Formats: sequence, structure tokens, C-alpha cells
Amino acid sequence: MAITREAFVSSVLASITASQRSDTPYAHWFLQHCLPEDAVDQILGLPFPAPSLCGISGKRELHNATRTYFDVENRATFGVCESFCQAFQDARLTAEIADSFGAKLAGTYLRVEFAQDTDGFWLEPHSDLGVKAFTMLLYISRDPRHTTLGTDIYDKDKRPIGRSPFESNAAMVFVPSTTSFHGFEQRRIEGVRKSVIVNYVTREWRARDQLAFPDQPL
Repeated sequence: MAITREAFVSSVLASITASQRSDTPYAHWFLQHCLPEDAVDQILGLPFPAPSLCGISGKRELHNATRTYFDVENRATFGVCESFCQAFQDARLTAEIADSFGAKLAGTYLRVEFAQDTDGFWLEPHSDLGVKAFTMLLYISRDPRHTTLGTDIYDKDKRPIGRSPFESNAAMVFVPSTTSFHGFEQRRIEGVRKSVIVNYVTREWRARDQLAFPDQPL
């Protein structure tokens, strides 16, 4: 059954209302029950293969050729991608994101990545500061072996100080800043760690093919 934009909007708005904020070491929020559960099922069922790391990791951009997005083509092909993107383009949801998290979204573009991480994956500490105006790391996989695979959080000196919970249909949200360092310390990944990364990016974003609505800024 198709999941409507309205169902996505309602669910994400409710998760924002119930979100928990932490200010250590920078403002970030934890959200639960972000999407309708049927939508999680459909996203997990998308027929995208997990890309090979080829022994290289540390930055996602090292594998740009094999990354997957809810782009124009995938929106047209998969109903769940279309409804997801329509929801995050919806003025009601973007207004709530701006109000609740202090994100400056005017003139930005929606970019949604479907990430599938396998053993050997890691990410060096980085802040997302620059052309990203908002980051939502939405955890999808339901594998019980993934409970320790949350996002690592670092202080301004890039020292690890904590880790977000990894729960299916839960998320970590923050507005990129000079101190918003996060990453993924290398550790064993059983199976495939699946997540959806939602960003709003400025007009300076060069890879227009990655955008959900490349001709429709907020």
C-alpha cells in the first residue's frame, strides 16, 4: 500500500514535537518514530544493492559513483521515495524544522541519501558546515546486531564523547556549525547498516543530480 505525503508529514511532525534536545557538545536532537512503520518496511525493501567499499573508507565522497539518492529518477520509480520527498518539501514540515531546530532553509534544496554501510565502513569526524543547512541521520535497519552502530559525537577538538542511539525509525538531527563534529568510529558491522540522510543544501551544491527537486528551492 502506498504511503501518502500526508502520512509522512504527520509522523515526522509528531516525532519533532516529542524530540529530546542535548546541548553537549553542540545542540542536537534525538527523534523516535519518525516515519510510518509501513514506510520503513518499504524503504528497507528498496532494490538498491549495498555498494562495495573496495577497502577504502573515511569519507562518503570517496564512493560518490555508487551512492544512492531519492533523486528525480528514483522518485519517479518508487512511490515511497516520492512521498518521502514530497513530505520533506512540504511547507508545513519545513516550517516546523526551521522553527524547532533553528535551521535557515529559505532557498535551500532537498537532498536525501539512502546509505547502506557494510563492514569496514568508518567516517572521520566532520561538521557538515558549508553548503549543508540541516542534517537528519535517520536510522532504518532493524537488525538487532546494530544497536551499537549509532553516530559518534565529538567535541570541538574532535575527541569522541558520546554516541547516538541506533534504533530503527529514530534519528539524530542538528544544524551544521563550527562545532557539530560527528562521524563513525570503525567497528564491526554485521549485515548492512541502513540509514536515510536528509540534508537541505544551498544553491552552491554542485551535484544537482543528487537533489530531489533540483529546480524547486524552498
